[in-house]
Amino acid sequence: MIPRFGRGPQPGRKYVRRIGAYALLPQGQALLLTCQSDPGPDLQLPGGGIDPGESPVTALHREVFEETGWRIARPRRIGAFRRFAYMPEYDLWAEKICLIYRARPVRRMGPPSEAGHEAVWMQAGDAARRLGNAGDRHFAARHAARP
Repeated sequence: MIPRFGRGPQPGRKYVRRIGAYALLPQGQALLLTCQSDPGPDLQLPGGGIDPGESPVTALHREVFEETGWRIARPRRIGAFRRFAYMPEYDLWAEKICLIYRARPVRRMGPPSEAGHEAVWMQAGDAARRLGNAGDRHFAARHAARP
C-alpha cells in the first residue's frame, strides 16, 4: 500500500492516474528544488510525469534537467506516495503516484529549459517546512533528520 498525503478523492469526481518520478537532490545540507511560478509560486521536488514507454529513471533525469538545468547521477528509489490534486496545466484531476528518488546533482548545464521554473537551493530543514505538498515535505523532513 502506497501512503497517501493530503486530501482524499472527492466523491463523484473522476481522477486520472499519473505516475511521476521526483528527486531529493542533496549537496551538503541543502537540497536543489524547483519553484514553479504558474499558476502561482509552488516550491517542489524536481520531477514529473513519466511519458509512455519511458522508464522512471529516464523520466527523472529528463524532468530534473528541464526543471533545474542540472544533470544528476546515481538515482536510488527511496519511497513513494500518492496524492489527489487538480493539475491546472492539464485541466484534469489526478491521482498522482509519486516515486521518490535520492540522486546526486553533478553539473549545472544552464537555466531550466521548462518555462516558469527556477532552480532553488534551500536548507533541507527549511524545505521540509516550505515545500508545496505534504508528501514532498515528508521526504525532505526524513532527509533532514538523517545524521
